[in-house]
Amino acid sequence: MTTPTRIPTAMADPATADLLRLSQWLSPAFPVGGYAYSHGLDWWIAERRLTEAAAIAGWLSDTLAHGAGRNDAILLSMTHRGAVAPAEAADLAAALAASAERWRETAAQGRAFLVLTNRLIGTGLSDLPLPVAVGAQARHLSLATETVLALYLQAFAGNLVSVATRAVPLGQSEAQAVLADLAPDIAAMAADLATADLADLGGAVPAGDLAAILHETQDVRLYLT
Repeated sequence: MTTPTRIPTAMADPATADLLRLSQWLSPAFPVGGYAYSHGLDWWIAERRLTEAAAIAGWLSDTLAHGAGRNDAILLSMTHRGAVAPAEAADLAAALAASAERWRETAAQGRAFLVLTNRLIGTGLSDLPLPVAVGAQARHLSLATETVLALYLQAFAGNLVSVATRAVPLGQSEAQAVLADLAPDIAAMAADLATADLADLGGAVPAGDLAAILHETQDVRLYLT
């Protein structure tokens, strides 16, 4: 039997290698603890406000387009393009966090993300919220800002769909259909926000913010947020 010839790493397309690296960083297997956070879904589901796929899809769409998903994407975009320093972007993220839980969620995941990516690519960053951390580290990859945004938003939505799959519970087919239906919106957001600046920051999903606040005193909590 002929042994297949292995393509030397030096001959691989750098963009493909970097796309695989970013996919690894944003995958559920990367140990940032994303599975422990629900972004307020825990409260909504416990209150029986979200009980079916259509309601989950609407909640996710609003969160992406008008809530933390959008602001995260803008901060990531600006950091990745070098339009704002990581420390300044981190301060903005703290100011935009609607509750203590929201800040702990992004800060803890960003810290865990940096601990491992620092080791993998030889950097020394610390104490950045997740979108800023991803934007800063992705500067070391040969990928367009739009591509980085698309994968980040896909991972953001995928984690929350996973929460809904377990907690509602949604069937796996229903849950994946929700995520698939969001793909055009995610792609459009990535293209639109790839050149975003400070003036684009802002949003209004008060019911989602209130859920994050109420979750802090919820009697039975399945998730940290």
